[in-house]
Amino acid sequence: MADTWYDAVVVGAGFGGLGTALELCRRGARVALCEGLNYPGGCASTFRRGGYGFESGATLFSGFGEHQLFGRWIRDHALDVTVDWLDPLVELRTPGMRLPVHRDRDRLIAELRALPGAPVQGIRRFFELQAQVAGALWPLFDDPDLLPPLSLKTLMRHAGRAWSYAPLTRWLGRPLGAVLANHGLEGFTPLRTYLDALCQITVQCAAAEAEAPFAFAAMDYYWRGTGHVRGGIGRLATALTKAITDRGGDVLLANRVRAVTPVDGGWRVTARRGELLARHVVANVLPHGLRTLLDAPVGRMPRVDALAERVDGGWGAAMLYLVVRPPEGDSGAAHHFELVRDEGAPFIEGNHLFASISGAADEGRARPGQRTVTVSTHVPLKKLASMTPEEQAKYFAGLHARMRENLDALLPEWMANVVHAMTGSPRTFQRFTLREAGAVGGVPRRAGLDNYRILGPFQAQRGLWLVGDSVFPGQSTLATAVGGVRTAASIAAVR
Repeated sequence: MADTWYDAVVVGAGFGGLGTALELCRRGARVALCEGLNYPGGCASTFRRGGYGFESGATLFSGFGEHQLFGRWIRDHALDVTVDWLDPLVELRTPGMRLPVHRDRDRLIAELRALPGAPVQGIRRFFELQAQVAGALWPLFDDPDLLPPLSLKTLMRHAGRAWSYAPLTRWLGRPLGAVLANHGLEGFTPLRTYLDALCQITVQCAAAEAEAPFAFAAMDYYWRGTGHVRGGIGRLATALTKAITDRGGDVLLANRVRAVTPVDGGWRVTARRGELLARHVVANVLPHGLRTLLDAPVGRMPRVDALAERVDGGWGAAMLYLVVRPPEGDSGAAHHFELVRDEGAPFIEGNHLFASISGAADEGRARPGQRTVTVSTHVPLKKLASMTPEEQAKYFAGLHARMRENLDALLPEWMANVVHAMTGSPRTFQRFTLREAGAVGGVPRRAGLDNYRILGPFQAQRGLWLVGDSVFPGQSTLATAVGGVRTAASIAAVR
């Protein structure tokens, strides 16, 4: 074929696309990465409005340990990225509790066991089981070679680790709520609140319905190389685009892809700046976006349709983007808070908030003496789909007022001096991230064996791949990057 062909065109510079493109370049492939926005990162990006820099979504990021994927990339590619190791990483607040989550796992367990009425032995046994399951699953994220496609060497490595998988088998297809009941913990409100809040932002559903092994792994999130990227997560995304270009890849920002069509020998990618030809196309989009790129009606690709239905059962995000003056005596560090107003109500629609506050060292995010704050809460996509535009406008006006009320109640020291505020709905989130319908978090990992049906790269058609948080290994920024690495390995095996 002519040398105008790429081995792969990657559509979308979220972390799934960034991971795919970087790994393909490392393997010697000719790659183009197309992104519709003029900045990379997708849902994990840093955008600018009115002279301020905001995180698109409020969150922390894992995988920065020395031997983890992001940590290795920073070292191996000399990325200009600084990670601040916060302690505490996050603070959970309710009207009656403040629970800091420190870098020391045992410290959190000790604080839970010290609370009034705590079932001490049940907590101990529960966290012992959790450590066993998380210890079996996290190496799959730390070393992507352990995920499909598997070589004989990695199969042998799995065989040598078979003993570590034994604690998983009892709880496959069962909810975390059943594990809590088994340990006599279903009535211990502080632990339930902590787990509901954590599960909602990681596996995208309440602890009572979360697939137990996924939830157990998510419980280790704060202790697996989790930190705050100085300047915003967009710094990491931008550094990765530079690493891709340094290794011969073409990064084409502000180049939205409009269509992907099959041609003899591969695919034609029609984008804002022209057409590209590729043997493989990797779409870092939601399944709905893949259907749009292919101009494929519902029914033509049943596997993609099924995945889209599962995403539709998940969440959009309502956002507040604030600029504040820090309270007197603040340390200058970045801060992250989980806020729950009513522990007995669902952790959605303003009752549960995640708030990320920039640090004094986050240059470019705000003016001197100010900080930016990103606050998010989940809203049900199906509920929004049933509303008229007028009903949605009224719904979000009330929701944003509830978010401000709960921030004032649970984070008063930071809300005392708000100097600028901007609201966001899923439609706003879609504009900042190009996510269809403003969907966040991918597929909720509710209990059931369907979670294990597709445990490797997702090839929708020959030479057409889907990456991102809607496909295995799942929702987090680290998981999407790992999925991109394994998709690149699959492409390298057949190109």
